[in-house]
Amino acid sequence: MRQGLLDSLTTPIVQTSTYTFKNTAELIAYQEGRHGSFEYGRYGNPTARVVEEKIMALEGAEDCLLSSSGMCSATTMLLALVPQGGHIVTTTDCYRRTRQFIQTVLPKMGISCTVIDPADIKGLQRALEQNKVSLFFSESPTNPYLRCVDIPKIAELCAATDTIVCIDSTFATPVNSRALALGADLVIHSATKYLAGHNDVLAGAICGSADLVEAVRSMHNVLGGVIDAHASYLLLRGMKTLGLRVAHQNRSAIEIAGRLEAHPKISRVHYPGLPSHPDHDIAVKQMSGFGGVISFEVKGDLWKTAAFIDACQLPYIAPSLGGVESLIEQPTVISYWDQGPEKRAEYGIRDNLVRFSCGVEDMEDIWADMQQALEKI
Repeated sequence: MRQGLLDSLTTPIVQTSTYTFKNTAELIAYQEGRHGSFEYGRYGNPTARVVEEKIMALEGAEDCLLSSSGMCSATTMLLALVPQGGHIVTTTDCYRRTRQFIQTVLPKMGISCTVIDPADIKGLQRALEQNKVSLFFSESPTNPYLRCVDIPKIAELCAATDTIVCIDSTFATPVNSRALALGADLVIHSATKYLAGHNDVLAGAICGSADLVEAVRSMHNVLGGVIDAHASYLLLRGMKTLGLRVAHQNRSAIEIAGRLEAHPKISRVHYPGLPSHPDHDIAVKQMSGFGGVISFEVKGDLWKTAAFIDACQLPYIAPSLGGVESLIEQPTVISYWDQGPEKRAEYGIRDNLVRFSCGVEDMEDIWADMQQALEKI
């Protein structure tokens, strides 16, 4: 549609906490679904709805729900769709806070979990046979090792037991992979990352079938993790350049990943676009591009790796990813410093691991900076 909201070329920021009705008859018509409007800010906003509709179009979804963060979308989804005493299956490599919620909060509601390697299809089969599994949940690619799960195969197995499949596609984006078309029931995004793309807003999104999103929306309306209108506008503005940004980041990342793999001071590179990646064949089938994040291991210990990061001048040392600025981090320090060596080893977090998120800077500038930093260690 060419027509914009209120005939404005750019979507207006509807900054209101509540909505009015002309009379009781109009209110009743709204309650009965005969009058399209909004009631209260926690239940929806016109600016946010425009963003939801665009994400629906990108993902090929029936419905979409924005929230205040990616974690809000994930936790609300789990609370809405996994019953008390239910069981979920998830993967070993994942965002720490997601793991924390699954392993420390959900058990308080009697919800148990089976954790499998992203490639362990037989492990998934056993879990489905031995438990009444409500939901399978995985990132693809995962954080930080960029593992890719076989979405069509997982969807096929889960369909036989009426198990919902939810994929966190934050690292892929709908530009590179559309999990719903591959068989997933739901897709989650930390829209803070690539969708918004400018490191200036927190947002989350969940999309998929209308009935599942509606179930999540009902829980969302109770919990109240609503995104405000201005954040919605920033997300919408960022999405206008999503395709351009991701295409550039894809090109930069695969070139840099290849150069890092050939560098004598790098012991291993984790990037699904490289043939050396354990899930490369899956990534090639499911993704049109491999994303802008590269994880790699420096030949050295924690402190030698930290020295490399400190010597880099172009990227910022910070968590997050997918924005226009390149970011670099050492997961041991930024995400797992409080865990201790034994716990980090249990999670597979190596002290020499680096995660690099390519921004939109010139690829040769990024590489030149990496080279000079590697020369200093």
